[in-house]
Amino acid sequence: MKNLLLVLALLLVTVNAHAAATCPAVLNVQLKNLNDEPANLCDYAGQVVLVVNTASYCGFTSQYKGLEALYRKHQGRGFTILGFPSNDFGQQEPGSNKEIAKFCKLTYGVEFPLFEKASIVSNKPSAPYPALIKATGQSPQWNFHKYLISRDGKKISSYASDVKPDSDVFVADLEKLLAQ
Repeated sequence: MKNLLLVLALLLVTVNAHAAATCPAVLNVQLKNLNDEPANLCDYAGQVVLVVNTASYCGFTSQYKGLEALYRKHQGRGFTILGFPSNDFGQQEPGSNKEIAKFCKLTYGVEFPLFEKASIVSNKPSAPYPALIKATGQSPQWNFHKYLISRDGKKISSYASDVKPDSDVFVADLEKLLAQ
């Protein structure tokens, strides 16, 4: 029994070391989801990832519908969306994490992962935003700014809030990354 426990412990260390080695730096983030449960963005390594800062009371809030449609259409191809609610722009996300989760589920049927409220424009932005801003040279100017990350984390593109999830430019860029 002792040997079995030792083998299992070594296997766990090996798996964790491999995961850390294959996790792009931009996703090497531990935080909490909207249900206050621990989350590790390395769980999404190897997928094409869209990071978007969201708000419930914004002129762009209807983009949740397009984001969810995109997620459902492409998640089987190794695509995910990571949503980061933020109250930084126009105070348009005043609710608690639980209120945000309820709103997103009931209003837009959101099933893609949503994380705890994030600070985007403060002196100390929440991860993964510092890495995304550094990689692209573009900081979100409003809610629903998007960052598209390749499977290996080496290519990161930035899209302003007015670029809808179903826009031709965005969908073409997404398709290129999904094909790689």
